[in-house]
Amino acid sequence: MNLIHTIYEASGPGPHPTILTLHGRGANAFDLLGLAPYLCNGKFLMICPQGPLETPIGPGAFGYAWYPMSMGGPPDIGAILSSRDKLQIFLDECLARYPIDTKKLVVLGFSQGGVMAYSLPEALWLAAGRISPDILVAYPTVDRSALAELAADRHAAAAVTLMVDCPEHLDLIGQAAAAAGASPVPLRVCIDIDASFAALGGRVRAGALRSPVRTPADAARLATDVTKRPGLLLAGLMAYEGQIAGVGDSPPGRPLRAQAIRVMQRQSAIELTRRRAAITAAVREVAPVEFVNGGGTGSVHQTAAEPAVTEIGAGSGLYHPALFDSYRAFSGRPAALFALPVVRRPGPGVVTAAFGGYLASGPADAARLPQPYLPAGLRLDRNEGAGEVQTPLIGPAADGLAIGGRAWLRHAKAGELCERFTQLHLVEGNRVTETVPTYRGEGKSFG
Repeated sequence: MNLIHTIYEASGPGPHPTILTLHGRGANAFDLLGLAPYLCNGKFLMICPQGPLETPIGPGAFGYAWYPMSMGGPPDIGAILSSRDKLQIFLDECLARYPIDTKKLVVLGFSQGGVMAYSLPEALWLAAGRISPDILVAYPTVDRSALAELAADRHAAAAVTLMVDCPEHLDLIGQAAAAAGASPVPLRVCIDIDASFAALGGRVRAGALRSPVRTPADAARLATDVTKRPGLLLAGLMAYEGQIAGVGDSPPGRPLRAQAIRVMQRQSAIELTRRRAAITAAVREVAPVEFVNGGGTGSVHQTAAEPAVTEIGAGSGLYHPALFDSYRAFSGRPAALFALPVVRRPGPGVVTAAFGGYLASGPADAARLPQPYLPAGLRLDRNEGAGEVQTPLIGPAADGLAIGGRAWLRHAKAGELCERFTQLHLVEGNRVTETVPTYRGEGKSFG
């Protein structure tokens, strides 16, 4: 066959529903294969071809890509079409060789290098390091100095897309563009859509308090405003359904709450699918947009099926932190742990570890605390929780921990580890394959 590939074979003779997966820039044919057992309980045939182009991913390290990418430059259309042709030939070969149900064949694509940032200074730093030619800032900025830096940097301006949801944001961005003078690269903006769920005339609401842009008319009005401003380019739309992507529908020990969450999420998904499609159509009547971003780790399976959505934002769930244990549609294994040294033994069945108060963002509840993981059988003290300087750990397993030993914990949500630690050790099997710096290790703080 014309492309190197891996395959996950579903049981039985077939034909099988089939997923053709396209890995991201710098990965290979094995990158997405591990998802197969978790998608519909392994009932799908999964075929994972490898990109035809070798691409550097670090000193002495190479991966593969579907087409070359250049910071600030136009895409290589010839290379894209060449990969498309190779994939078409490969798909024909797969149809002849494997038991594929042609009526249930879908393509799953991973990023060719796009990343999300939460602040403009972070995006500028990523752009300066040539980390990606496609950086979406997920939140609006009013940082005038950062906007001025963006407007004056041709490469960054071509790579970074700013989030907006009101004319005041456009005013600030426009002022920065005007101050930078004539530039061949307009500043790219993305309209943030309110994706929250509202019922009973707005008296019941679920979701993040983000954007005032909710209806197709709202979005078209702001899109029109963008098109009238020199130096700005409307690049995309974003709608983050936090009430689905960020809320587990199987909270332990709370069956009634679980049922309420599931009803809300089901109704919200139906409403948002229709509204997001209508908003996308209304905005495209005003101006073409390159992308429509939606979802999060907890809603990938739903949001990816929407015809209007072109890309999914997913991040924290790749670590499978503790909050993701309560999702029925998302299963995985913990991929990030941190160790605390045991420094005290106050009594039988209890040890005290140093540090540990690495709490997640969100409402102040127990779910935001780190969770003891190894050795099994430990729990946090109800009165002390996880502390800035010490964390008591209770349970029979504590008696097996000596002074100087280690207890391993899982973080709850997303950025706690990288905000606290200077390095991450990458482990494969029983060995550390690489040690990489966090933002803190790089001496950076972006918000």
